[in-house]
Amino acid sequence: MVHTVQFRKKPSNSGEGAPPKPAPIPEKSKGSRLFFRLSDLASVRVKEEGWSYLVFTLRDRNMGVELPALHFHQGGSEGFLDCLRKYMLLTESTTDASLLQVSPHSRDMSQSFENLLDDRFSQDPVTTTLGGFSRVTNYLFDALRGPDAELLQQRPVGEVADLLNEAIPGLDINQQEEPGFEVITRIDLGVRPTVRRREPVGAEEWNTNMDPEGRMRNISHLKQTIFKGGLCHVLRKEGWKFLLGYFPWESTQEERSRLTRRKTDEYFRMKLQWKSVSEEQEKHNSMFRDHRSLIEKDVNRTDRTNTFYEGPDNPGLILLHDVLMTYCMYDFDLGYVQGISDLLSPILYVMENEVDAFWCFVSFMDQMHQNFEEQMQGMKTQLIQLSTLLRLLDLSFWNYLGAQDSGHLYFCFRWLLIRFKRELSFPDVLRLWEVMWTGLPCQNFHLLVCCAILDSEKHQIMEEQYGFNEILKVCVLTFGVYVCVHLYLSLCVCARLVGVILTPISYLGCVIYVIACKDALVPFKSFNILP
Repeated sequence: MVHTVQFRKKPSNSGEGAPPKPAPIPEKSKGSRLFFRLSDLASVRVKEEGWSYLVFTLRDRNMGVELPALHFHQGGSEGFLDCLRKYMLLTESTTDASLLQVSPHSRDMSQSFENLLDDRFSQDPVTTTLGGFSRVTNYLFDALRGPDAELLQQRPVGEVADLLNEAIPGLDINQQEEPGFEVITRIDLGVRPTVRRREPVGAEEWNTNMDPEGRMRNISHLKQTIFKGGLCHVLRKEGWKFLLGYFPWESTQEERSRLTRRKTDEYFRMKLQWKSVSEEQEKHNSMFRDHRSLIEKDVNRTDRTNTFYEGPDNPGLILLHDVLMTYCMYDFDLGYVQGISDLLSPILYVMENEVDAFWCFVSFMDQMHQNFEEQMQGMKTQLIQLSTLLRLLDLSFWNYLGAQDSGHLYFCFRWLLIRFKRELSFPDVLRLWEVMWTGLPCQNFHLLVCCAILDSEKHQIMEEQYGFNEILKVCVLTFGVYVCVHLYLSLCVCARLVGVILTPISYLGCVIYVIACKDALVPFKSFNILP
């Protein structure tokens, strides 16, 4: 909520010839307030008339409402704008230097936190600790969107702050009398917990969750089990089809057989389309030529050290090429963009069949599509969300990166673009992806992994006072060389981060199952070290 202050002159009783009275004394006018949701804000105009004042304009759905000016007679306008920039992106208009335009607010981050409280965790003992934090989660994101008038009247800011302090003793709430906004930061993540993984789900356990007709039972429990231990490799060929949505969980064996036959016919029809393009046709289709050329270049340099793709004229390379070309026929708008081959390679390696690999890849691309679109809106959104999350978890590190021209977190670009595919060893990619495909504990779990990696490197970065180039080297180049040790440590930190978010009273050692901790000096293998 934004408070406005109204200035009024004290009434004067002096007659003629009386000595001049002091300057007018500002008084707060009771009830002089304005409030709005930050998600409704379209622009802020900054003006100067002896003092600064701001004019807020709401979005079109509010018919471009221009709110009363907010005056800063005693300074503080820049501090107020800096606070706004922590929650939204303000960019200067190209035609009017006094106008700051607001990027649309994304609810994805809020939704991801709300997913932490999904009913799928209803049987988990950790759920008993989530009630208090659910109120805090709602408050944090309501604070970003702006509260309603009724709620403001019902619950004063001080009372809300007291409730927050009672619910989570890890929050530092900085209350300021003027200009009327609060900054919430997390001051301590606590001790890193020890988290142990269970064994991967095997064929016997998988079959016990299937009824006589082939329907999967106890789906929520099965996903949690996969999240805690992954799948054994021989089961991935079947399990990934469910995790990626190619096979519906409730389908029978007969229904899946019919679906496979129908999808096989559909795949080969699309494959025939590009196979039947003549040389003469290709000469007159520049887009087709460009896609084919880029695919051929990428295929020849994708995972060539993997036995499935190594060597000249490898059948795996031919399948990789054909599936990518067929995807161009499936999605004309996107076609092929460099890096997409990295997303297909592990799926084709597991499926060993171009039809199954294609349809699983299509489902995966439905999740990753925005990363490769021309405007790259998906990447922009994730970087903003990652910055928001990092600021909440570690404000001092977030400020340090900003001071070193690294606050945009562009060095995390490749991590997000292809989901750590080039940062991890191939077996670790298979394990991490299947864990993420469960959708647990939230849809933006990969952002928590990013925060964990950054947290594992922050002490070196800050103590050595690394600048832009050194930060880039540590977060991009070094990661690939020391992947085992780095990921082991960083995922331990990830357990700590989510432990704080989910269970401020106790980590319980069971929130994050994506890692296995046996000894801090022993590297893990495929996320699968057991006690």
